[in-house]
Order: sequence, then structure tokens, then C-alpha cells
Amino acid sequence: MAELQPMIVDLALMLVVAGVVTLIFKKLKQPLVLGYIVAGFLVSPHMPYTASVADISNIHLWADIGVMFLLFSLGLDFSFKKILKMGISPIISTVSIIFAMSLLGVVAGHTFGWSRMDCIFLGGMLAMSSTTIIYKAFDDLGLRQQKFASMVMSVLILEDILAIVMMVLLSAIASGNNPDGGQMLGSVLKIVFFLVLWLVVGIFAVPLFLRKVRLLVNNEVLLVVSLGLCCAMAVFSSKVGFSSAFGAFIMGSILAETVEAERIEKLVEPVKNLFGAIFFVSVGMLVDPNILVSYALPIAALVLTILIGQSIFGSIAFMLGGESLKSAIRCGFSMAQIGEFSFIIASLGLSLGVISDFLYPVVVAVSVITTFLTPYMIRLSVPASAALERHLPTRLIRVLNYFSLSQSKTGTTNKWKGLLVPMALNTLVYSILSMAVVFVMFTFVLPFMQHLSPWSKFEWVGNAITGLLTILFISPFLRAMVMKKNRSEEFKALWKENGRNRFPLLFTILVRALLAVAFVFYICHYLSDFGPAILFTLGIGLVLLMVFSRSIKHNSIMLERLFINNLRSRDIAAQVSGRKRPLYEGRLLDRDIHMADFDIPMDTRWMGHTLRQLEWGTKYGVHISSILRANHRLNIPDGDYLIFPGDKVQAIGTDAQLAAFGNAVQKEVFGVDPYFEQREMKLHQLVLSPNSPFVGKTIVNSGIRSVYSCMVVGIEEGEENLTPVKPTRKFRAGDILWVVGEQESINALLEA
Repeated sequence: MAELQPMIVDLALMLVVAGVVTLIFKKLKQPLVLGYIVAGFLVSPHMPYTASVADISNIHLWADIGVMFLLFSLGLDFSFKKILKMGISPIISTVSIIFAMSLLGVVAGHTFGWSRMDCIFLGGMLAMSSTTIIYKAFDDLGLRQQKFASMVMSVLILEDILAIVMMVLLSAIASGNNPDGGQMLGSVLKIVFFLVLWLVVGIFAVPLFLRKVRLLVNNEVLLVVSLGLCCAMAVFSSKVGFSSAFGAFIMGSILAETVEAERIEKLVEPVKNLFGAIFFVSVGMLVDPNILVSYALPIAALVLTILIGQSIFGSIAFMLGGESLKSAIRCGFSMAQIGEFSFIIASLGLSLGVISDFLYPVVVAVSVITTFLTPYMIRLSVPASAALERHLPTRLIRVLNYFSLSQSKTGTTNKWKGLLVPMALNTLVYSILSMAVVFVMFTFVLPFMQHLSPWSKFEWVGNAITGLLTILFISPFLRAMVMKKNRSEEFKALWKENGRNRFPLLFTILVRALLAVAFVFYICHYLSDFGPAILFTLGIGLVLLMVFSRSIKHNSIMLERLFINNLRSRDIAAQVSGRKRPLYEGRLLDRDIHMADFDIPMDTRWMGHTLRQLEWGTKYGVHISSILRANHRLNIPDGDYLIFPGDKVQAIGTDAQLAAFGNAVQKEVFGVDPYFEQREMKLHQLVLSPNSPFVGKTIVNSGIRSVYSCMVVGIEEGEENLTPVKPTRKFRAGDILWVVGEQESINALLEA
């Protein structure tokens, strides 16, 4: 019999140990991530008393796949539209936290005399709080529905996005011997270029593709197609100099804008859980006890740096973002730990060979300690804020809360801002698309045209054809770049409002027109030997032709509408199916009252009861604004509405009221039946003897159902089918009854 490959043996060992350890951690109500890390520590070569994996290199390969799928799943749960709707507050808080904690990490590394790259990567690791751990802690403590928790989750989403950008920047820093500001700026511009290109092309093409094949796609095919797109984007990302994880995240964020996003997320979740578990187990395998003992002091110092740094600078950052003093402290204390992205950044440093071997296990140890302390830090935030309010002057507290309130209320819209920001964004997007088309045409089409027979001796023919095709392909983009927003309400209002606005408005048109001419000039100059004056004149003529061409205008509008429809496809589907939230949500004036969604469990004790019978308003103080059931939203339900398992109810109340209601939702359930296996129904034949107590009684008077919990299916009378039992028929001796019930009930019936 052939021997198993070492990779299969290692995988079996890892998953078995991980399964046992995570069961223990589940029983102890600890995060499963810690269980995976402990399991990896137990099967690592550093543990001499337990079985160890044979080939760690294979595990690292699978761990890289795990990182890719983790970020793909993160992208599926992310939407760039969500970030735009958040406003500026979470962005201010996120940037402030990352800057402060990164600086603290660099300072801490220098204090211990570590190398420059160790300090830089350490700063990146300490800046990343754990989305998974904080979400789990909020869930366990019953805080997930509170207002401050939603603000924390918004910041965590932005942190995850900036972590992707940080990984790219760290890779650029690691690749250069001494990168200067120009190289860093080039890296940022490269990120922006490919990010915009991939998102625009992806959102344009991927939803269109999925829509065309919708009738052919079942769950199995959709899973394969989704993972194929993920891996393809990961490969393409690595080819252009980024990490595979970055490409996987981009593809996930593209698929997040499709109608199938939620379905894909559910299908991919088991794959993500499997490879994510392997990744975290591989993290634990790198923990060396000797290093932990040797670096006990730096570990303790880094733990204190995170706890104190996040508590102070995190709270200040949330106050800058518009939170009140109490809410900001609760937010800052909640983020006092590091997690999965810190491991990913550490893995990046190891794979690039730019950080020391000791840094990885040190960061893992710090993560484990801060994760254990996370629930206690969250609980500590309330007394800490109360103590701070007692010691601070009342006037200062009033000023801080007034500042946060004024931050949360956005000012009046500025017409120039409303015009220039979309105009600049459109110009950026269409410029990137035009550059991408030019690059593709010059890289692939031009060589083909130049060597195509019979034009091999006349390269100018191939150049001319390539130039014409390139200008034709980018003409809708150039026209939109020049004409977009020129007839908007902001443009018209500014034009009529003041005569001094007209020159700046005309200047915006001129700048965009010159940029379009520059594209045409570059294409013609690259493919011909004409002088600059001729080429510039030709560029002006072609741009004017694009502006006044009806067919190019039609194509430009059609492409833009298709893109907008693809971008809004998920929202449109939600609105059609009733899953779109009502317009009044999030507009309550009372800062202490907000809305939250609650999923009614499938085994709830409330099933079949009306809202009037449940009296949620009297018991918990909450108001039910809507019920989502089977893709239909029932707004403003009255007291006669029934509650069904699987309903999603939207409640309005304060943090305390919503927390009490959330606890009731989880507790008012039937729970697991420990004797489930004994509930199996059995079908049994019962022959009534002359001494049977059931002889002479009807089915109602016999007590077979009421006393013995069994049901008479019928009477066997020699026919092909059983004869139904009439309520008035009395049982006779010799009757052959067929009864159904649990085994214990049938035994009691037979003994009667």
C-alpha cells in the first residue's frame, strides 16, 4: 500500500489538533483564533513532547492561500459606497489612530535597539486592531447593537482597507535600499492607478458577465467561478508588483457590488474558514518558547504600549471624529489589541526577508495577551469614563461634548465643492481608463500590426491603424472628461450667481480639454514623425470632433449608465425584494436613540405570538419599526403582526434598551434537546386482545393520544390501504391498529 504524502499527514495532524483545541476554547467562550494559534504551537517543531508537522514549507504555502481567501471574504463584506456614506468622521478617527500607533510602534522598536525595518513593520503591526476579535467580544458582551459599537466597526473596516495599502507601501519600502519620498509617491500613485482601473473595469465587466450566465449558474458553478476570479486577480496583482492578497481583496470588493454578493459570501465561507484556520495554525507554529522567554520584557512593554496607546490616542481620535467623551473612551478601549492583519503584515516581512525572526513570535504573543484582555478593557471603559468625568471640570466636558456634537452635524453644502470634487474624480477615472487602453494597444496591438503581412515593409500603415483604433476606443472617455458636469445644477448656479465665477468655470473646461488634447498628442507623436504644431492642431481637431459627435456622445452615455446600473445593482435588488431600509432610518434627532437589527432565532419561544402579546415596548422599552420576512419588509407593524422564526426585526431604543432586548432575543429560545435521538417516531402494529382496555372505546375515549402520546394511523381490514378510524367507531377485540409514536410511548401503550 502506497504511503501518504507528508503534506496530507501534516494536514490531518493540524486539523485534528485544531478541532480538539477549538472545542475547548469554544467551551471556555474564548475566540477561536486563539485556539488555532495554540493548536499551531502544539504541533510545531518547538514542542518536543507532542507530534510535529514534517514539512513546514507546505503549510506556509497553504497559509498564503488562507490569507488570500481571508482578504477575498473581507472584500465581499466591503463596499466602497459604504465608505463614502460614512462621511468624514470615521476617516479622521482611522487616520489618527494609525498614525499615532504606528509612531508608537517605531519608537518602541528604537527603544529596544531593533533594526530600522523591524521598527517600521512593528509600527504597522501595532496600528491594526482585530476586526474578528472585537466583533466576537461585542457579540459575547451583548454590545453589538449599541451605537459606539457601530462606530468602532466602521473604523475597523477602514483600518482593513488602509492595511492593504500599508502592505503595498511596506513592500515598496522593503524592495528599495533607501526609498525616498519620490519612490513612496510613485508607489502611492501606482496603487491609485491600479485600484481605480481594476474597480472600474471590474464593476463594468464582472456584473455584466454574471448577469449573462445567471441561468446557467448553480451554487457549485458560482463557487468555482468566484474562486477562479479571486485567484486570477491575485495572479494579475502579483504580476504588476502587488501582493496576491491585495488582488484577492479587490476582486472581493468588485463582487460585493453584484446581486450575487450575499450568495457568494455564504458559498465561500467554508473555504475561507478552512484555509483561514490553516493560516492561524501556521502562525502558532512560529511561536518559539525560547524567544518568548528571551523577549519577555519587550513583549510586556508592547502590551502596555497597545493598551495605553489605544486607550489614550484611540479615545482622542474618536473625539476628533465627532464622538462624545463617554462614547470616545468606550471606542478607544475597545480597540486595544492586535490581530489577524498584524500576522499578515508579519508574514509579509518574513517572506520578503526584511524583518528579524524574533519579531513574528513576539507579535503573536502580544496579540494573544491583548486578545485575552479585550473583554476586560471593554468593561473597564465605562468606569474609566465615569472616573474621568468626575475629575475633569464640568465646563471642559461640556465643551468636548459640544465639539463632538458640532462635528457630527455636517455643514451646508458648498457649491464649488459639489462641482469640483465630482469633476476631479471623473477626470481621474477617465484618464486612468484612457492610459490603460493606450498601454494595451501599444503593448499588444501595435507589434501585431507592424508585423502583419503585407505591411511588414510599411510600418506606418500598422502605426496608423493602431493610432486610429486607440483614439476611437478612448474617444468616449475623452469626451466625458471634457463635457461631464458642464451642465450640472452646481455649474449653472455658479454661472448665474456671480460674474466672477465664469472665468474659473471656463478654466475648468479648458484644463480638461487640454488634457484630452494631450492624450491625442501623445498617441500621434508616439506613432508618427510629424512636428509638434501639426500634432497639437490635429489633437484639437479630433477633440472637437469627439465633443460634437452624436455617436460618441451616445456611446459615452451608454457606457456610463451601464456602469452606474452595475454599481447600483445590489441596492436595486434589495429595494425590489424589500430588503432596503426605510428612508427615515438614521435620522433620529435624539443622540441616545438609534436603530438596530435583530435576527429572531429559528428556535425562538416567541414564534406564533403577536407583537401585542409579546409586549416588547413594556418589557424592554423598544419600538419595532419594521419586520423583514422572506425578502419583504413590513414597515410600521401593528400589534396583530405575528412573529415567525427567521424574522429580522428593526428596533428603536437607547443602548441599554436595545442591549436588554438583544439578550432576550438570545435567551428566549427552546435550546438544544439533549434527548433528540430518542424522539424518533416509530410505526407499530397493535392487535387488540379481548382483555385490552381499549376494547369498546372510541378513539377519543381510549386515551391513546391524550394519555400515551400516540396516534392511530388506521385499522388493517385486509384491504390494500389502511381504513381510517371514524371518531364514533368503537374498538373491537381482534382489531389490528397501526399506531405511531416515540419508542417509549409505544412501549407504554403495549403494556397497557
